[in-house]
Amino acid sequence: MARSLDPDVRRLLDAPNFAALATLMPDGSPKVEPVWVGREGDHVLIATDARGIKGRNLARDGRVALSVTDFANPYEQALIRGRVVDTRDDDELVVLDALSEQYLGKPFPRRKWSSRVVYVIEADVARYYKSPLEHTPA
Repeated sequence: MARSLDPDVRRLLDAPNFAALATLMPDGSPKVEPVWVGREGDHVLIATDARGIKGRNLARDGRVALSVTDFANPYEQALIRGRVVDTRDDDELVVLDALSEQYLGKPFPRRKWSSRVVYVIEADVARYYKSPLEHTPA
């Protein structure tokens, strides 16, 4: 069942916070890697090369999990489980450039991609959590 994203989850997705994206390998084992994330309404956007492992995993099995951690306070997080509901071509890098502006403050520097796509993820579970712990590394 699709979930509306609460304001705190939206805030974490809209900021330049990295996410850990879990996809499923052909044998069912998980693969996790850091990704940029964007948002379109209540949907999460991930841009990648469709021919890479992440893209092949998502094309075969659209179930995902995401952990988004606040850049300044890693004890503030959004935990999302859901599935890919749409795959869009991004040959002109429109979405990737928007994500790059969010994370780097400029258009994405590498312009040549053979199969750039955007995966649109609908959340079945979206939970915000802020621990009372403080991030004070030595």
